[in-house]
Amino acid sequence: MPGGRLTQSERQQIAVGLADGLAYAEIARRLDRPTSTITREVTRNGGPTGYRADLAHRATQQRTHRRKQATPQGSQASPQPYGRDAAAVRDYQEALTTVFMTSGLPKMMARVLGCLYTTDTGSLTAAELAQRLAVSPASISKAITFLEGLALVRRERNDGRRERYIVDDDLWYQSMIRSARANDEFIETARQGVGVLGHGTPAATRLENAARFLDFVSEGLIRAAEQGREVLYTRTGTTPGGTAAPRSERA
Repeated sequence: MPGGRLTQSERQQIAVGLADGLAYAEIARRLDRPTSTITREVTRNGGPTGYRADLAHRATQQRTHRRKQATPQGSQASPQPYGRDAAAVRDYQEALTTVFMTSGLPKMMARVLGCLYTTDTGSLTAAELAQRLAVSPASISKAITFLEGLALVRRERNDGRRERYIVDDDLWYQSMIRSARANDEFIETARQGVGVLGHGTPAATRLENAARFLDFVSEGLIRAAEQGREVLYTRTGTTPGGTAAPRSERA
């Protein structure tokens, strides 16, 4: 797979592709780049409708300059556990952050979540997050409050007064349940509208259909989450082919 940073010429081709309504995958194919590279580039720099090649190129140069300033000459990056490559971990964290952004999270919230998920402990303090992301404690506090409201992180206080922010397996279950329950208010309101607008009228029928659809989907999500909750706690091993397999499938 091609490596290295995008060139200004490639960014101009991305802008042309977006203007022509091409999908990220098609733009990536034409540039011989991974689709994730194009997705990350566009998401970081204004989205599909706001992307500008010159501005994106300048922003990348500025980020690179700031990163070099933040790392004094002669200093070395902190050693990574398990022999990981620090640059590869950083790039992967950026890719994961992009995925969170394309799923709807604001950039700062996505960065915090990406940072937490790429730690082995799955937990960091506000000070640690601020240092790793090079942002203010106030930005971290705002992001955590937002993520906590979506049940995507939880907080706990250690023996001292310092709080730690945590991502763990059960949060996926809790978030799924919360997402399913979020439809309840619309379902109830839609059904109230049926009575107001008159049964059988086009507007009432539209609302009733939407309510029945969301009710059906929500019930299915809750059942699936309950049935699949144990998957979150199933330890995985490695199959002979090198892929992960549930513990129950191992000999």
